[in-house]
Amino acid sequence: MKSKTYQFWFATGSQDLYGEECLQDVAEHSRIIVERLNACGRLSFEVVLKPVLIDNISIRSLFNQANGDEECAGVITWMHTFSPAKSWILGLQEYRKPLLHLHTQFNREIPYDAIDMDFMNENQSAHGDREFGHMVTRMGIERKVIAGFWDDEKVQDRIDSWMRTAVGIMESSHIRVLRVADNMRNVAVTEGDKVEAQIKFGWEIDAYPVNEIEAYVKDVAAGDISALVEEYYSKYEILLEGRDPQEFKNHVAVQAQIELGFERFLKEKNYQAIVTHFGDLGALKQLPGLAIQRLMEKGYGFGGEGDWKTAAMVRLMKIMTADLKEAKGTSFMEDYTYNLVPGKEGILQAHMLEVCPSVADGKIGIKVNPLSMGQREDPARLVFTAKEGRGIATSLIDLGSRFRLIINTVNCKKTEQSMPKLPVATAFWTPEPNLTTGAESWILAGGAHHTAFSYDLTAEQMGDWADAMGIEAVYIDEHTTIRDLKNELKWNFAVYR
Repeated sequence: MKSKTYQFWFATGSQDLYGEECLQDVAEHSRIIVERLNACGRLSFEVVLKPVLIDNISIRSLFNQANGDEECAGVITWMHTFSPAKSWILGLQEYRKPLLHLHTQFNREIPYDAIDMDFMNENQSAHGDREFGHMVTRMGIERKVIAGFWDDEKVQDRIDSWMRTAVGIMESSHIRVLRVADNMRNVAVTEGDKVEAQIKFGWEIDAYPVNEIEAYVKDVAAGDISALVEEYYSKYEILLEGRDPQEFKNHVAVQAQIELGFERFLKEKNYQAIVTHFGDLGALKQLPGLAIQRLMEKGYGFGGEGDWKTAAMVRLMKIMTADLKEAKGTSFMEDYTYNLVPGKEGILQAHMLEVCPSVADGKIGIKVNPLSMGQREDPARLVFTAKEGRGIATSLIDLGSRFRLIINTVNCKKTEQSMPKLPVATAFWTPEPNLTTGAESWILAGGAHHTAFSYDLTAEQMGDWADAMGIEAVYIDEHTTIRDLKNELKWNFAVYR
């Protein structure tokens, strides 16, 4: 469930005004930069050096080659010298992938003792990048601009951050969501325009009768079920809590069968996200719980009660964090209840069953407990508490005429006491800037009760994704005030209507 191996092309702009020797220096400087970037150990993807671009024909050709190369996830541009920006117009008009304008220069500092006009002419990125930047702005093209010395760790980290956003932009058009039945009746926030979502984001959202996928569950071989149950028992803590061991194991086996059947269906039909609904389970014996948690851990997106927007966002955010070193996790979440004690404010996050174990801190157990919804047998589920740390909670909402992505920075912490009677996985966080302002801002912005949450992505990354998709992004963080937020929402209405 990981994305393909992507590369990023490095395109240097120049011109032949200063002769061939200057162009050779430009090419050599670009080679050194790319070589050092690839060797720095801070980038998640390879940077591929391309020839120095000096005219309309070569620029247009490179951008069209990038469009057609499935491994190219974006182009990094840098104007080493002065590159007349009208030469870039045709190429930029036809380019369709993420663009990073790296505003840097080969030398870190001015060589005070040796600098002369030859050096000035050859090393004028401060000039060339402004010429290029003007044209991209005039053409209204969305791009990321990163300024700073290319060999600084901070700059490299920002490049890597953008790369992951670029992969999210590329992979968005490959997300297909399987809707098992429809969304929960009379619930507004899980609704949405699926046609417009495909136009904006490239997502395909398809519905199947629950019994069509249940047939795959029914066909799972007994030996495969037993093998997966044994894997569960070896990996997780078994929390019987007085239940008969064999009866407990039988309930767990039902989830193993659902996991295997659902995964086979998802793979055969080429879906990367799934939604279920407790009100339409067909012939399924249990609401998928442990099964969905395991599928999320493998990289599938999920949304409860038919929430296909959140399912697609969870998948997108898992792709953006794939293979990230020391990742802390990404999951579907739901706001449940508040702690309003002064100095201890926060929101308890959980769901009926489906929280991804990638966010777990410490031991993960299996419990079998009754569930009042769904009118099926007691489902097995993974139980744990989430890690401490900063993260982001996102909500993609459909406002009828447009989409809005709400991004709230949150601080996860441990609850004061354990909750022995609550048989679900939980997280507890305080939204920035504080619970009162954070909750009021979320409600004013129209945020849903379901979120796609990640410890490993930043608000900047998700905002860049929203910009690339051409939708509104609303940030709620340490700088938010209600007055400013209400004004921002009014301005955004004028811009995005």
